[in-house]
Parts: sequence; C-alpha cells; structure tokens
Amino acid sequence: MKKNKGPLWTLSPIVLWLTILVAVPLLIVIAMGFLSRGTYGQVEFKFTLKNYISIFNPLYMKMLMYSLWISLFTTIICLILGYPFAYYIAKAPKKLSGILLMLIIVPFWTNSLIRTYSWITLLRTNGVINSYLLKLGIIADPLQLLYTNGAVLLGLVYTLFPFMVLPLYASIDSLDKSYIEAANDLGARPFVTFFKITVPLTMPGIVAGCILVFIPTLGLFFIPDLMGGSKIMLISNFIKNQFLTARDWPLGSAASIVIIGLTFVLIGVYLKIAGTNNKTEVL
Repeated sequence: MKKNKGPLWTLSPIVLWLTILVAVPLLIVIAMGFLSRGTYGQVEFKFTLKNYISIFNPLYMKMLMYSLWISLFTTIICLILGYPFAYYIAKAPKKLSGILLMLIIVPFWTNSLIRTYSWITLLRTNGVINSYLLKLGIIADPLQLLYTNGAVLLGLVYTLFPFMVLPLYASIDSLDKSYIEAANDLGARPFVTFFKITVPLTMPGIVAGCILVFIPTLGLFFIPDLMGGSKIMLISNFIKNQFLTARDWPLGSAASIVIIGLTFVLIGVYLKIAGTNNKTEVL
C-alpha cells in the first residue's frame, strides 16, 4: 500500500525557502568566520581560529556582557509593563479588548525606523519635551534625554513591547478559569491565586514573550545607533561596523555565530524552565 505523500509535497516550498534564505546564508557566515581578512579588507581563504579567539578579548567580552544586560533589562521592563496590560485586555469586554489589541498592532503598520526618529524629535535638546519644560519654567537648562542608556532602553522597550503583550494575552485569554474558581472556593486570596495559579498556568506565554523580546534586542543595532549615539556600543553595533565600516567580515561573522550560539543556549534554558513549570502541579 502506497503512503500518502501529499503533505510532504506541501512542505517542499517551505523547506526550499528556508534552505535558500536561512540555511545556506548561515553556512556561509559560519565558514567565513574561519577565514582571514586581507590587507585591503578582502576575504582571504586562509583557515584561522583568530576571529573566534578575538571575540574573547576582554574589551569584546565587556561589550557582550553589557549587551546581555541591556537585553535582560529590556525584557524585564517589557514583562513588568506588559503582563498587567495583557491581563487587563484579556479580562476586558470583547469590544474594548479588540480596540486595545488594535492599539498594540497599529505601530506595526509604521516602519520602526520612522518611529525611532519620532522619539528623537521628542527627546533631543531642542525637542518637544525640553521645549515645553523650558516654557513652563520647570527647568532652566535643557535636559540630556537623548544619547543615554535610558534613551536606548526606552527605544528598545517601545519597539519590542508588542512582542511581549501578544503572547501574554494569548496565554491569559486561554487560561482555564476553573482553576481560579476552585482557588476562590477554597478561600485563597486574590494575591495568592494570582501567583500560585495564574502565573504558573500562563508561563508558556511569559517564556514566549521573553524569547521574542530578548533575542531581537541583541540584534537591533539602529536603536543604539540613533538614540545612543557614539556613547553606546552594543554587540549588534559592533557586528554592523565590522561588515560596513571596518570591512572585517570574518570577525563580524565569528561574532554573529557566537551570538547565534548564545541565543540557542538561552532558548534551551527558557524552554527547560517552561517545561519544568508545566510539569509542576498547580493545586
């Protein structure tokens, strides 16, 4: 009896697409990380481990640790702000929740680069915020709001906030209400019910949101460039500079592979934590 190969044929365009646009470029980047940079910036086909060894230079490691700290802090802020917002949307009437979800999705209709320039207009020395504060007499001199760590964090949180809210909303909205009702019937306080019932049951949404925020933060180079200026140098800016400015493609490729490897490790840790929490009995 012949097996039905129909589903395999339907997957072939996706497999071909991923092979050409994901697998092949990734293999090229991996291979380039073991090559050498020529005198004039060309790639020489000489095998070397120098590029990967250079990544562990104390200066580059400090940059990597700072990038991880920024990514972690961005993820924590998005989670703290996003969970109550997603919870409110899930508990709101259907008409209101639809409007609130639309407000989350609308920014995706505008290019993120344009939205970043809007923040620059608000935060710069002669921008909107400083102008109004000076007119109201609240400050005597313009505040340095732009080109700071706070400005970079603001830009990252603003850009990635929807990626936290949407998975959280989906997880909270599909929550089995019978567990919460059982906890209330047994006399559990709302605070205890939330942390003992709601949070563990929505852990898949929390994990998904954290992954969707943390990983892109490591690669968003234009926000630190525009809102941090030359004062803020993250690993994403370093990789971009190696390809476009220093023309050291092998070193940039090696740094990219290190970040990709670190990303897979973090995803594995997150999924392990989520799996452990899912196996834990709630009641």
